[in-house]
Amino acid sequence: MTEKRLHFGVSEKKEEELRQKMKDLGIYEKDIVEKFVRSSGKGGQKVNKVSTCVYLKHIPTQIEVKCQRERSQAINRFLARRRIVNKIETLIRGKESEEQQRIEKIKRQKRKRSKRAKLKMLEEKRKHSAKKKERSFKPQPEDLES
Repeated sequence: MTEKRLHFGVSEKKEEELRQKMKDLGIYEKDIVEKFVRSSGKGGQKVNKVSTCVYLKHIPTQIEVKCQRERSQAINRFLARRRIVNKIETLIRGKESEEQQRIEKIKRQKRKRSKRAKLKMLEEKRKHSAKKKERSFKPQPEDLES
């Protein structure tokens, strides 16, 4: 049986990466229900006439995704698939998934500094400030006559 190739209006490399990731996770097109809905929001007449919003549902996991980021239906199909693949990967791999690692990194960056680290940083700032003040010192004529 030959596999039906979908084209999403993005580069061949991106399409191939998505197909490979789907294959690695065991996600098949036959398990995905795809519907097209009218988008809402900006876009005017184009958005009101064409169903560019893409709704995907992965039947085995019951994960649903809706994407209306772009005006193009083809690109929204690609983005929706990528989003659903990331959600399924997070479900399967948990902490090891790329999405989960990205979230953890952001949490670490936003975490409050320890008191010791904060004091050290403030001390460095004071030293830097003092150094800059010394540079701005301009000698006056009476200072030169000593």
